Amino acid sequence: MDLLNNYINRFEEYLDLLEYDPTFANLYNPVKYTLENKGKRIRPAIVMLAYDAFGKNIEEVLPAALSIEVFHNFTLLHDDIMDDAPMRRGKDSVFKKYGLNAAILSGDAMLIQSYSYLQKYPNELFKKLMEIVNVNAIKVCEGQQLDMDFETRDDVTISEYITMIELKTAVLIAGGLKMGALIGGASDEQSEHFYQFGKNIGIAFQLQDDILDTYGDKFKVGKQKGGDIIQQKKTYLYLKTVELLEGKAETDFLELYHNDGDDKVAAVTKIFDTVVIKEYAEQVKKAYLDLAYSHLNAIQLNEKSKAQFVDFAKYLVERDY
Repeated sequence: MDLLNNYINRFEEYLDLLEYDPTFANLYNPVKYTLENKGKRIRPAIVMLAYDAFGKNIEEVLPAALSIEVFHNFTLLHDDIMDDAPMRRGKDSVFKKYGLNAAILSGDAMLIQSYSYLQKYPNELFKKLMEIVNVNAIKVCEGQQLDMDFETRDDVTISEYITMIELKTAVLIAGGLKMGALIGGASDEQSEHFYQFGKNIGIAFQLQDDILDTYGDKFKVGKQKGGDIIQQKKTYLYLKTVELLEGKAETDFLELYHNDGDDKVAAVTKIFDTVVIKEYAEQVKKAYLDLAYSHLNAIQLNEKSKAQFVDFAKYLVERDY
């Protein structure tokens, strides 16, 4: 999507201007390492996209775009510690490269920095932005706690899983859109519709991740195929399969999924195929996409702007990587 790429390129230029006190290199080098290890840069781009629907000078929204990107990367840094994940985006995770204590402290610094970038905005706007950030920060923590709880629970429901991905993933997309719209001059009502649009897109985005983990091209996705299966993650695909199977078929599936084996990914995928689980996931994903569009249609936008948000939604939920 050319428009998002333009936003991302402008954001990268802004990011390159960041300066860090060399006196505290051991604190800030992990921060620089984290931010330079590029992800998709979706979150800063959507802040800019929402702003552009109302605002006139894209430079005005860059501090908020930086705030949400720094916050997002802070959560990834600490997630890697909790998951004992040695790699992030094909490189050593921060705690593997710099040590556990350095990763914790640098992550803390990133959280504080993410707040400080918003101080550039006028007082009333700053208060609104901080409320979004604070509410969503707590939600991300709640989502992470649910995700950890699921590891030891055998009674996780699909509804609980959707709640978890809403909290852990979708609220940052939702918050970014709302922040960008507010900075651009949107009304509270319009910005709330953007939040709901983003929340439902975020849920669909994670469902697509679940699908790609099993059915995607590992070279395009950039990670091991069937990683969720190997790690025994209770994704939508797993939970819906358990719901659909009965008796011995269910028992055999659970035993297969929660044990290790050389052909485990292929065997689980075969069972997924038997219950057409990909089709179920695609239907649920589409339902959340349609719900997102209902909120988009409630916003007073010209057809060109609306089409840009539709393209953005399709880009996120129909991607093959």
